[in-house]
Amino acid sequence: MDAGLLPTILGIVAAVLLAPTFPGTLYLALLTAANLLPSRRTDGALLQGRIAIVVPAHDEAAVIAHTLSNLLPLAKQDGNTSVVVIADNCSDATATLARDAGARVIARHDPARRGKGYALDHAFRLLLPEGFAAFAVIDADSSVDAHFLPALRATLRGAAAAQARYTVRNGSESPRTQLAELALAGFNVLRPRGRDRLGLSAGILGNGFALRRETLEQVPYTAASVVEDLEYHLQLINAGLRVAFIDRASVRGDMPTGAEGARTQRARWEGGRLRMLREHGAALLGKVLRGQPRFIEPLADLMLLPLAYHVLILGAVLMLAAASGATPVLLAALGSLLVVVAHVIAALRVARLPWSRLLLLTRIPGYLLWKLRMLAGTLAGSKNHSTWVRTNRSGM
Repeated sequence: MDAGLLPTILGIVAAVLLAPTFPGTLYLALLTAANLLPSRRTDGALLQGRIAIVVPAHDEAAVIAHTLSNLLPLAKQDGNTSVVVIADNCSDATATLARDAGARVIARHDPARRGKGYALDHAFRLLLPEGFAAFAVIDADSSVDAHFLPALRATLRGAAAAQARYTVRNGSESPRTQLAELALAGFNVLRPRGRDRLGLSAGILGNGFALRRETLEQVPYTAASVVEDLEYHLQLINAGLRVAFIDRASVRGDMPTGAEGARTQRARWEGGRLRMLREHGAALLGKVLRGQPRFIEPLADLMLLPLAYHVLILGAVLMLAAASGATPVLLAALGSLLVVVAHVIAALRVARLPWSRLLLLTRIPGYLLWKLRMLAGTLAGSKNHSTWVRTNRSGM
């Protein structure tokens, strides 16, 4: 090969790699900037009627009592809220401990239909005839702010569904949970907050979300994939319904401290999103092309790679562009990386995390290598299955 052709080839490869990242970079920039917009105000009125806090639990004997010690007093203070634990295919004492704590328990045994989506659908179908006005979903390893229910009632007064801030309860436990806290600050706070301020549907994050009874009657919770929350949100958008963001209340969940727990959790989340892109991407694009702009945002969301892989591609583009002397490509990649940096800093700010968390960025190279090693697991997680695998949250 002519040595003079090598820079040209490297420059072409760099440009080809860069092109697919542009939609994701623009999407990140838009949502980050949208957080500067004023918040969407409510009229101050509250949703009336009974609320059911539904706690899906699969073998959560180690944490269920702690979670209920947070939820039950808040339900009592509200005066019109019940806490219902759906003990799904449990082989431990989850149901007994929940009853002893004072919660209502629905025990479900169906080994052929395992998964959080199946559990929630079962609970909703049983509870809907009882006249509840709304249903909030809180994971069995989580706790909520003291003002969660008033904030929920205020938001649901004018919305079909709502999603609270979903952050990390054990963020200070280890460097791994600190990184998870920073990542979720972007994914679970900054991005849905930006969507909400743009008048878009904030999204459902699987924990800390709520649905009005009319919403469930119109769109039953039939999502059964490993990312049933994302799947159900696509169903809501398809029905023309919007999820509002509860910016002033948080739900906090435990993140795994060990490598194996983090690996299985990330593979499930990211693999499930790849599955949703494979199954719904073409249909969403078709609706956009047919003049239905409300599907642009969910399509852009599915097309955005996990931020680590996005950065890895941009890093490769930088090296190739520098080696080839392709200055325009080099500058475009640098600009894209600056958008990512701005996104992380904005996430830190809106999540009210200490600025010292920025020191975690020194761990990014090791984190990127870890993400590369788990790529095969992520691809495996995109297969068509919905088994509920409990995340190991210990350091093992």
